[in-house]
Amino acid sequence: MEPFHYADRLQVAIAEKGTPIVVGLDPRPELLPAVLRDGAVASGPESRAQIAARIFEFNQRVIDAVAPIVPAVKPNIAFYECWGAPGIECWERTILHARERGLIVIGDVKRSDMGSTAKAYAAAHLTGPAALDAITVNPYLGGDSLDPFIEAAAANGRGVYVLVKTSNPGSADLQDLPAGGGPVYGRVADLVAARGDRFLGTSGESLVGAVVGATFPAIAAELRERMPNAPFLLPGYGAQGASAQDVLAGFRADGSGGLVNSSRGIIFAYRRHPWATRFTAETWEGAVRAAAEAMRDDLGAAFAGA
Repeated sequence: MEPFHYADRLQVAIAEKGTPIVVGLDPRPELLPAVLRDGAVASGPESRAQIAARIFEFNQRVIDAVAPIVPAVKPNIAFYECWGAPGIECWERTILHARERGLIVIGDVKRSDMGSTAKAYAAAHLTGPAALDAITVNPYLGGDSLDPFIEAAAANGRGVYVLVKTSNPGSADLQDLPAGGGPVYGRVADLVAARGDRFLGTSGESLVGAVVGATFPAIAAELRERMPNAPFLLPGYGAQGASAQDVLAGFRADGSGGLVNSSRGIIFAYRRHPWATRFTAETWEGAVRAAAEAMRDDLGAAFAGA
């Protein structure tokens, strides 16, 4: 019987694939392979529905390429909302296709609000036919703004990842400010730990996780001690500069407890070295697959040497 608890399901998926990779599905029409782009562009301006249809074909083929390699994908809703209703339909079709391929689907939605509005956001993303396995949430409104998301996740076998220390350089503007004897990100980590420890699965991990940038490995190590039971979502590998060695700081000593994100480094691999010389715009899916395999091997070597 499949586990109901999000962290338990995630651990099973990671164990099956042997790697903690999550591929970000952040499609940009101007970067799509020529085989999906040129004919449509040459025929004149496209409607939002036509653009969304091309994005879904791209996503579908990316998912099919990485599904044998990785346990999870992470679509960012901004790249779908910008195309209106057709974009939202593409979003839902992408979720359903990823689920059909047996993948964990994390929605990068960064929602935040209080009361009935937070409940509505939670219902939108954590319930229904196109429900996500987990979503990202913003803690800026305080602990009570997180509760509706956590409660909906617990009731539906889903998870949430709270933004604790993000990977961008500007995160220091607010997240590193002193607050009660430590930085703001430390106070947020304490919120995550206090709430999450009430929702542990049999794996020992909580359904309440944390987004922690791999670009700050020393802070990631500090936060791992502060939130020992939280699954980490670790952005920053590859294009943002974090190495496989850097991401280890966000994992438990036994190598569990994290997912490492790569978005454009995988889905647009055919545009960069070394894949650009090995694959054409017509064989771009081979580059996607090769980049995912290279990341798997890179992380595997780092874990083996730890």
